[in-house]
Amino acid sequence: MDLATLIGLIGAFGIVLTSIVLGGSAGTFVNTPSLLVVLGGTVLVTMIKFSLGKFLGAAGIALKAFLYQPSKPEDLIATSVELAKTARQGGLLALEDAEIPDPFMKTGLGLLIDGHPAETVRAMLQKDLNQTLTRHNDGQDIFKAIGDVGPAMGMIGTLIGLVQMLANMDDPKQIGPAMAVALLTTLYGAILANMVALPIADKLAVRSREENTAKSLIIDALLSIQAGQNPRVIGPMLEAYLPRSQRTEDELEA
Repeated sequence: MDLATLIGLIGAFGIVLTSIVLGGSAGTFVNTPSLLVVLGGTVLVTMIKFSLGKFLGAAGIALKAFLYQPSKPEDLIATSVELAKTARQGGLLALEDAEIPDPFMKTGLGLLIDGHPAETVRAMLQKDLNQTLTRHNDGQDIFKAIGDVGPAMGMIGTLIGLVQMLANMDDPKQIGPAMAVALLTTLYGAILANMVALPIADKLAVRSREENTAKSLIIDALLSIQAGQNPRVIGPMLEAYLPRSQRTEDELEA
């Protein structure tokens, strides 16, 4: 569970709801037609932009923003160095009993043990990585589209409400409540875009970069192990994926 995403989402809605409750009646901010225009309209318009399969799959991709726990690069480097030591002493077949928590690394290690050439290993793992990044990009695009369409549907709902209000100008007492209802759709659209859709799209972009880094590191590590490189060389080479402050070579230089 990603606490930053959960705390941020709950906290943002908590602040807005607290402001509504402290400012007056919360029921004033609930309007069914406005919700239908914004939520229903946003969903349907977004569906026009994508295939049904991609749209329905967006919910599963969004869970990555909350549940995905990427493998830490420093842990992957430590594992890779240990695997390199084992392979150097007993050959690639000695890695059969190695316990690998990362599924991508486990798959790649199986390719090495099976004796596939380096070109095949790289091609298969790179294809897996590319497909993963494509799914991530699809999810980001869908939530960005929701972020674009939500406020637009809110404005459409506001215009509908204004037209209905102006059509009943003969009753001044109805103007204020009608204007409030008209503005609610703009509020709903802004909340949907700026508190849900766009933050999730941005978090998915972060998760995509993290997964790209981790899997690229794994590919380099496995190919180095297959090539029989010295573990002392593999470690510093893979540390290029770490921030400079975390690299042991910098600590040694200091």
